[in-house]
Amino acid sequence: MKAVGVVEFGGPEKLQVLDLPEPQAGPGEVRIRVHAAAVNPTDTIVRAGLREVPDDTPHVPGMDAAGVIDQIGADVDDRLAVGQSVVALIVPRGTHGAYAEQIVVPAASVVPAPQGVDFAAASTLLMNAMTARLALDSLRLSRGDRVAVTGAAGAFGGYLIQLAKADGLRVIADAKPADADLVRELGADDVVERGDDVAQRIRELAPEGVAGLADGAVLNDRAVPAVADGGRIATVRGWKGPAERDIEVHPVWVTRGAQDTAGLDRLARQAEQGVLTLRVARVLPAEQAAEAHRLLEAGGIRGRLVLDFS
Repeated sequence: MKAVGVVEFGGPEKLQVLDLPEPQAGPGEVRIRVHAAAVNPTDTIVRAGLREVPDDTPHVPGMDAAGVIDQIGADVDDRLAVGQSVVALIVPRGTHGAYAEQIVVPAASVVPAPQGVDFAAASTLLMNAMTARLALDSLRLSRGDRVAVTGAAGAFGGYLIQLAKADGLRVIADAKPADADLVRELGADDVVERGDDVAQRIRELAPEGVAGLADGAVLNDRAVPAVADGGRIATVRGWKGPAERDIEVHPVWVTRGAQDTAGLDRLARQAEQGVLTLRVARVLPAEQAAEAHRLLEAGGIRGRLVLDFS
């Protein structure tokens, strides 16, 4: 079975095509013939060796896959079937990552793909959308509240804007001038220029501060001044404060939602209904994974790069 991964951590050039044994679905699992795998920033972290992982196997990155079920293990209910188009949220470990022709996944992490979209677009959904969903849930906001989002033009930020609007929230989003129209099209009520001093610009629109902030730009303490006293901030790279003025800091880990079948399916149906916009920046052959990582790390990508395993 063809996969793409590393046997030695380092830069994008360390990614290579691997020949791995064909995996078999066990109890409670399904095997997916992967057609597309999205490339996410967390994949570059795994490749570079910046996350603690076992050191005795090749490492295959990838948390987002779309494809067709080709094997079902025991004890899987009839919600899933061989031949069904699906999307999956994957927690990589060793050779278990989305950059592969076949992957075995807990059935709880697999849901029917959004209808009417191709595999490349479908593969861009679950990891970022579930992260956005968990971030919003951690902020515990009420309809009509104001939420701010940094990194709004990115995949996480775009999904957060759209989910927040579906929840009845008012959104202040950051963007560089070239991305301002995109962020407005995604649903932001107000757009401020991005940068390390974005908190000041958010305060100009919300003098008392916003009730909640989702920090997709990883500003950490620099985002805190935008939040009202006693408000909440959701972070995506593990920063947990401290923050002043009784502000709660909630690090968000998408692995907590990896087997939330109902939540994953709800996101897929929201994409199907057009509530969530699937954005593909470019599709590359799987063998060009190193180039995809170079492009992602260079910055400025809007939408997701996708590897084609068809």
